[in-house]
Amino acid sequence: MQLDLTSLAFPGRRQPVFASRGAVATSQPLATQAGIRVLQEGGNAVDAAIATAATLTVVEPASTGIGGDAFVLVWKDGKLHGLNGSGRAPAGLTIEQLRRRGHDDMPGHGWLSVTVPGGPAAWRDLHDRFGTLPFARLLEPAIEYAERGYPVSPIALRLWRTQAETVHPELQGAEYAAFGPTFTPNGKVPGVGETWKSAEMARSLRVIAETQCNTLYRGALAEEIVRFSRRTGGVLTEDDLAAHTSTWVEPISTSYRGFDVWECPPNAQGLAALIALNILEGFDLTALGRESLDSYHVQIEAMKLAFADARQYISDPEHAAIPVEELLSRRYADERRGLIGDSALDALPGDPRHGDTAYLCTADENGMMVSFIQSIAAGFGSHIVVPGTGIVLQNRASGFSLEDGHPNRLEPGKRPFHTIIPGFLTRDGRAIGPFGVMGGHMQPQGHVQAIVNTVDYGMDPCAALDAPRWSWWRASETRHEPSVGTGIIDGLRQRGHDVAKTPEIDWAGRGQIIWQLDSGAYVAASDHRGDGQAAGY
Repeated sequence: MQLDLTSLAFPGRRQPVFASRGAVATSQPLATQAGIRVLQEGGNAVDAAIATAATLTVVEPASTGIGGDAFVLVWKDGKLHGLNGSGRAPAGLTIEQLRRRGHDDMPGHGWLSVTVPGGPAAWRDLHDRFGTLPFARLLEPAIEYAERGYPVSPIALRLWRTQAETVHPELQGAEYAAFGPTFTPNGKVPGVGETWKSAEMARSLRVIAETQCNTLYRGALAEEIVRFSRRTGGVLTEDDLAAHTSTWVEPISTSYRGFDVWECPPNAQGLAALIALNILEGFDLTALGRESLDSYHVQIEAMKLAFADARQYISDPEHAAIPVEELLSRRYADERRGLIGDSALDALPGDPRHGDTAYLCTADENGMMVSFIQSIAAGFGSHIVVPGTGIVLQNRASGFSLEDGHPNRLEPGKRPFHTIIPGFLTRDGRAIGPFGVMGGHMQPQGHVQAIVNTVDYGMDPCAALDAPRWSWWRASETRHEPSVGTGIIDGLRQRGHDVAKTPEIDWAGRGQIIWQLDSGAYVAASDHRGDGQAAGY
């Protein structure tokens, strides 16, 4: 991997981590160290990823949890493997059920937002295929932190506090009763550096470790979840949990200036990043310059067009035909690129067929690399905590559409449009490495910016992650971090963009990268927007 590493010899900027044998990068240092310990004990990159993922459910509980989903890309022996660990809608979750309960839109919280948790099954299935150390050993750090406690880190606490103090008090019902005792002990959110622990979460993790996750789908934990569902108006049943399976998938990719950028296929939204990169390949971004008005403008416009198509076409491929090949064709990219002019456009989906989240990455001394993302969705997910378990259930059903004829329309047993996406970069059949960015619809935008910064602007992982960020939200509305230049802000407004300059950096859009250099060594970084850490040995 050829990067401009000369600037690293000068003080005054953050440095990535260089390591010869293995590396781990996450958004929370305790989770990173759990992964490093596993590597040093002889575990491989998958073992380290599982240990890290489990630890993150404890140390970043407002972002990820046992009751969430996961998507994974694994590079091993010259091939990339994909795992879709997202859960399906319960059989009783129907549009008719929603209407009877007075909902015209998908609810964001409560039982009608809950889908089956797929994350723990993904841990198990990854381990069955690629793991080397005993599965129970990999969950030991998570169990220890849940049982003995850990000091809460500042960025993780921000989302925790917002959800607990602003969102949760508005939710009424017996299904929400266990949230307070679990996440606001003594009636308040823990402070920065204060110790938080959960004996109930430790108990759940221990039985998950002992049963290799089977308890969550066909055992004692499944029974507790279903019992609480029945008692408080839920529709999740034993059959829904028992029927869950992960799905091994073929990753999808596009070629960008000689590099191959890989994503998990739908129902994940990684397709949006690939569509945008296809459009951008027709622009000479290097000549435009990293901090230029034209570079910002065309990147934003390409992303808007990509999102329009993603929201129109992405669904569960088991329930709808998704024109992935057509959406990624060069002909279609040329057509969409032709819509970009000097002014902000109103992005609408084309027709290609006519012709809160935790991301981590790991790498080991044998060249295995893992790109892993998991989430309970929008900050504590559904806000339902199953009593006695410490398990928060995700609210991924809120990603369904209720629109007649839409491919992502709610159906029982269907997986919803999913925001969480792991990325991977290769060149000429050789792995460069895993990358990812968190934060809902910021994720494909973060992927695009990380790749553009790396490929077009030659940035090392720290610089690529730390560079000023833009994000598109809706219509012509864009948001920009404080470090974006005034000239760019003014120029975008003159071109018709509805620009907001945020008062602080986008802490929700934090990310991680590990690249493998031509020497075989790794260079890794964790975004300065989070608590995170990259480490190696």
